[in-house]
Amino acid sequence: MSKPRAFISRRIPQPAIDLIAAACDYGIWDDWMAAPRDVFLREAAQSDGVLVMPSEQINEEFLDAAPRVKIVANMAVGYDNIDVPALTRRGVLATNTPDVLTETTADIAWALLMAAARRVVEGHKTIEAGQWGAWHPFYMLGQDVYGATLGIVGAGRIGAAVARRAKAFNMRVLYHNRRRAPHLEVALGAEYRAFDDLLRESDFVVMTAPLTDETRGLFGAREFALMKDTAVFVNVARGGVVKEADLVEALKRGRPWAAGLDVFEVEPTPKDNPLFELPNFVGTPHIGSATLRTRTAMAMLAAQNLVNVLTGKPPLTPINALPNRV
Repeated sequence: MSKPRAFISRRIPQPAIDLIAAACDYGIWDDWMAAPRDVFLREAAQSDGVLVMPSEQINEEFLDAAPRVKIVANMAVGYDNIDVPALTRRGVLATNTPDVLTETTADIAWALLMAAARRVVEGHKTIEAGQWGAWHPFYMLGQDVYGATLGIVGAGRIGAAVARRAKAFNMRVLYHNRRRAPHLEVALGAEYRAFDDLLRESDFVVMTAPLTDETRGLFGAREFALMKDTAVFVNVARGGVVKEADLVEALKRGRPWAAGLDVFEVEPTPKDNPLFELPNFVGTPHIGSATLRTRTAMAMLAAQNLVNVLTGKPPLTPINALPNRV
């Protein structure tokens, strides 16, 4: 009996490739960058399952081109690149990689929060440019983190991990979510707030909720105007939740005081993005899960989901459910 065929859309850690190779014939786009769309669709058309990155759009076009595919294993926790209802209608399973990247992504949220609050990148550039001036009481003043109020939008796994770290800084933790999160309230003393109230009260606002129809463009001119003029805004969710042009104007006006983004509306973001002209902005190139241990764990979970489905077993972390499937 011939093995099922899988296609891997990008170079991934070798242990995950070995896992797939043991159960499947496979093809791989062995490069750091995404395959051209026509190449990706051609490879998918010859495959029973695909392991993809968030950059691959899985939509009706994909489904028309790849009728054999039974499983789309997304190597990410977010899946805004996947038309889940379309896959479900066609009887195709989709999976993601939750949990394994939670702590690492929470770390990058805190890295951006601290860097923005204490002007770390601005200070580095000042030294690099030979502009380190004489010390005086008002030189390079930042914002205090210890004892401040942290507002988290999105009380999922990553939001909870961000909140846990806040306790070490003796911070008051507020949160906004579609549903109340009693576990955060009991374990961490977090307080629920309506969205606008959270923006008004928080010294730091961290966005961790997924990109959905409800959250797309959630942060715009109105929302930034509600924040304190000492507030720091951080986004580690998806770039589409922020209207970047509005953020640029808000930072110029000083409300919020500073911002840090790991994700952008367009990725890779162009080097002439006006955000990078602002001294009160810090950006990183979507590296929230970028440690070798975490990326390997993500690849292994995606690979196991792929192999399970192609060998007749249930996936570990399904996004959708299909009728009459074990």
